[in-house]
Amino acid sequence: MTLTGVIGGAARAPGQHMAVSESGSAIGSFSGGCVEAAVIAEALNALAAGQARLVRFGAGSRYIDIRLPCGGGIDLLFTPDPDQRQIDRAIGRLEMRRSVAIVLSSTGSLTVREAAEEDCTRWLGPAFLARHDPDLRLVVLGHGAEPMALIAIARAYGAQTLLLTPQTSLLEDARQQGVDVELLRTLGPSESLTADPWTAVVTLFHDHDWETALLIQALQQQPFFIGAMGSRKTHEERRRRLLDAHVKRDVVECVTGPVGLIAASRDPHTLAISIMAQVVQAFEASTDCRPIQPRRPIQCDETHSWQR
Repeated sequence: MTLTGVIGGAARAPGQHMAVSESGSAIGSFSGGCVEAAVIAEALNALAAGQARLVRFGAGSRYIDIRLPCGGGIDLLFTPDPDQRQIDRAIGRLEMRRSVAIVLSSTGSLTVREAAEEDCTRWLGPAFLARHDPDLRLVVLGHGAEPMALIAIARAYGAQTLLLTPQTSLLEDARQQGVDVELLRTLGPSESLTADPWTAVVTLFHDHDWETALLIQALQQQPFFIGAMGSRKTHEERRRRLLDAHVKRDVVECVTGPVGLIAASRDPHTLAISIMAQVVQAFEASTDCRPIQPRRPIQCDETHSWQR
């Protein structure tokens, strides 16, 4: 099933999916438990009939005894026999960190294609398009207590994480906790630092000599967010070093510093929460997609030229 419309308030946004087997087992939810039993019953009926259907639950529904506490309503498209090859294709593309568009017809067909920049989750005539982008990925670079505190918060959120550190003791600690980690051996670029439009890069160095080359490398790849730890004075010095390295001024401004929503956070865990909140805020903004406003990832420089 696919959530295709929301009337008033609802717990989920259009484009979310839920699956039900012939045994009645289910994965996913649309309302946090308010209508799931009725949705599963409707899904079993659709499976038995072998026919797609569009059903409203909540406000305006023919099921007058089913109500959402928020007073809203949701429209669900039931697709009883989706093409498993198409579903596998969508999963494969997302695992390769590529956006997908799942197109579902009101008659029950399901096809998957690469998502175009202008594709947004919405009805397109008789078909519904659900856009899905890769999950948030966070690359943390640094040493001290802050990197592991941020990694822990990011993993709890569900983000993919990578830690790059010159600190061998931190390297071993991270590996014992199952964190993907690589050792930074020199003051310079790292082959392990890669970023796409759904990746955030955060530097947490107390020795800021490690930063410059890595920030330049991150800016060349244009992740949706780049942040760096330090005071306002430290950030001004950071900006000067980047300008001295011939990075264009408008590109330098893409580095957020001091990173975090809570000013002057002094303990690692508060700083981690502060940074992760800012990263998620930027991620939601970068993947926002509305029919009246074509989706565009946040970009620092349209020409992809970072150097002056």
